[in-house]
Amino acid sequence: MYTIKTLNNISEKGLELFPENKYKVSDACENADAYLVRSYKLNDMTFDEKLLCIARAGAGTNNIPVDRCTENGVVVFNTPGANANAVKELVLAGMFLAARNIIGG
Repeated sequence: MYTIKTLNNISEKGLELFPENKYKVSDACENADAYLVRSYKLNDMTFDEKLLCIARAGAGTNNIPVDRCTENGVVVFNTPGANANAVKELVLAGMFLAARNIIGG
């Protein structure tokens, strides 16, 4: 069984995708196999001894010391484009608001 430590609030819908018979997902895991983060700053953090990977729920990796991870064989990956639908919705909403002068200014 693999242990995954969450260092930020992660959507329950996403966490439910990890089968309980293969993964233990918690914010209180000791010596985790993987970290699941959003914006948590890992730059000054001491990593667990058996850490295999870090997953970033977001586009960038500026909160993860990628060079140090590479030196220690820790795989780092992110989810670019995962928020694309939300960005499109926000842009369209802004266009509609501006076109109809709903919020004057």
